Amino acid sequence: MKILREEEDVSAGVAAIKTLLTVIENYKVSTVRELDLNLQLAVDAMRHCDQPVTAISSGCELFMRFITFAKLDTKSFEECEKIMLQRGNIFLDKLLEARGKVAKQALSFICDGCKILTHSRSRVVLQAMIEAIKANKRFEVFITVSAPDNSGEVMHKQLVAAGVDATLILDSAVGYVMEQVDIVMIGAEGVTESGGIINKIGTYSLGIAALELKKPVYVLTESFKFSRIYPLNQMDLPKEFKYLSNTLKSGKDLSKQHPLVDYTPPSYITLLFTDLGILTPSAVSDELIKLYL
Repeated sequence: MKILREEEDVSAGVAAIKTLLTVIENYKVSTVRELDLNLQLAVDAMRHCDQPVTAISSGCELFMRFITFAKLDTKSFEECEKIMLQRGNIFLDKLLEARGKVAKQALSFICDGCKILTHSRSRVVLQAMIEAIKANKRFEVFITVSAPDNSGEVMHKQLVAAGVDATLILDSAVGYVMEQVDIVMIGAEGVTESGGIINKIGTYSLGIAALELKKPVYVLTESFKFSRIYPLNQMDLPKEFKYLSNTLKSGKDLSKQHPLVDYTPPSYITLLFTDLGILTPSAVSDELIKLYL
């Protein structure tokens, strides 16, 4: 996606919303039905792009629901289109503010002298740690390399550049390092109805190790990643969440391919820090109901 290439700090979910706003603004049509069709075609295209689509899927679903209310309040298509664009920009503004809100929620849980384990690269976790450094807190972070794309290396460089005492570790060293840390702080690509999370492969293993050694697991995530799915195990995750589009189109045996994400059940999560507040996993379903009302 062009937005993701040009704006490194933008997540896939936010890029998807910006794309839908561009469709409303630039693709001129004359009926609500045509506009709906264009938006749905754009959503389908993004779900088949070569990017992880968990956040794209949930973000687009919430966006479509949020702007659709405009159709109930207007008589002319021009007025409807204008209101949909206004509501869409309000939705985008809320998304752009969400990361900062989440980071502030988590700030008091990053204590002086604490040791934190994080996994892969999370923009919201990065921002929370940068906010902690600005607040003159001193702490140490261990970051997994996070195969297969080694995204932890990018996170490590960004933390070091921000002045954080950060150490890159092998994915297989999670159990070894876990006994040294005070908390686990991770992001999420998606949050399920049960309060579990869908995140970079290896998150589930990290959660198991944390529970065994009684370390709290804090998930930092924006509410647009809340999704109306209820997986019971790894096999329940949609294939389009687990594999890139080119892998699905290749016709290869998926049982021989490495999944990009896994599912961590709510029993492994202590708290979720969101722009809606600090939630227990069991509170997520109530917040989802409010989001979709």
